[in-house]
Amino acid sequence: MKVVLFCGGLGTRLRDYSDQIPKPLVEIGSRPILWHVMRYYAHFGFKDFILCLGYRGSSIKGYFRNYDECLSNDFVFSKGGRNIDLLQSDIESWRITFVDTGQRSNIGERLRAVRKYVEPDDVFLANYSDGLTDLDCAAYVESFLKGDKIGSFLSVRVPQTFHIVHANREHELEKLEYVGDAALRINGGYFAFRKEIFNHINEGEELVNQPFQRLAAKHQIMAIPHDGFWRSMDTFRDKIELDELVSRGRAPWQVWMP
Repeated sequence: MKVVLFCGGLGTRLRDYSDQIPKPLVEIGSRPILWHVMRYYAHFGFKDFILCLGYRGSSIKGYFRNYDECLSNDFVFSKGGRNIDLLQSDIESWRITFVDTGQRSNIGERLRAVRKYVEPDDVFLANYSDGLTDLDCAAYVESFLKGDKIGSFLSVRVPQTFHIVHANREHELEKLEYVGDAALRINGGYFAFRKEIFNHINEGEELVNQPFQRLAAKHQIMAIPHDGFWRSMDTFRDKIELDELVSRGRAPWQVWMP
């Protein structure tokens, strides 16, 4: 089963951190967040990736062309470095298709651009390249396959420290509600699609706007609640928080760790 990852956005909210690399290559710990997302899927056996490239896509190509397994794996060094024997491998079993889907394309356009690479399969997965979760992906996919819907995605709580303001008509504060305790839920990505999804995306449309509305009207899309760990790296503050989880050895999305 193929995994489509959207890697072409400008990542404008992280541009102050680095204008030299695309957002998917911003590191969490010692590896780019894109690597973390891919390593997560690979843990569940989904190792056939299609990367939808755009802004600085050549940097993403270069990262994998020059990939150094020694940075994240144990190895035996001998003969002055002439022999390097890896004790385990990250990406040897991965298959990665790199596709230029346009500098300014939206998510729907990027998905349409890789249609020929995924459509031979009846079902495929798709995701943003900046979201991390501890979701049991195998169980999630198994549940989707047993159903008859065209699409599915995660419905997650807003992981922010903001407060919702409730005020009366005289603008007097009635209460403050922590957004994490509210009933608000957002699209957390981790899409599962049947190939019929392409019949519902018109040229130029965003993925989760008009197409999802059409599917909802036909009762053909599921919003699966997930109250476990989920974080999206939208800002530099998000990066710092994710870095801290890695440094403490408490990164919930690293389901591949013993």
